[in-house]
Amino acid sequence: MRLTEIAGLLECEVLLGEEHLDAIEVRSCFAADLMSDVLRFSDSGALLITGLTSLQSIHTADVADLAAILFVSNKTPGQATIDLARTRNIPLLTTPRDMFDACGVLHRAGLALAVEV
Repeated sequence: MRLTEIAGLLECEVLLGEEHLDAIEVRSCFAADLMSDVLRFSDSGALLITGLTSLQSIHTADVADLAAILFVSNKTPGQATIDLARTRNIPLLTTPRDMFDACGVLHRAGLALAVEV
């Protein structure tokens, strides 16, 4: 599923990387606030769905080779986090939906879970 389709389904605001949304194919998603779980269980190319807006989410997405980060509940990271994502070429989106609802919408649309924990 293209990242642009995900952005539409979840009524996202694109914080960073709008020019790349159409080119990024997301194979699965992984929802977590514990970045250690993301590192252990997520798949390369997955969309990270999280409420964690700190620098750690960017570092984790970079190390785990994730496609993008979607922040839930209208959460928006600070400028330092956005700047780090820019240097790592990691698109950032935010949605008004909570984590459970966002995952449900994506599941109904056919996006796979990266793994079940």
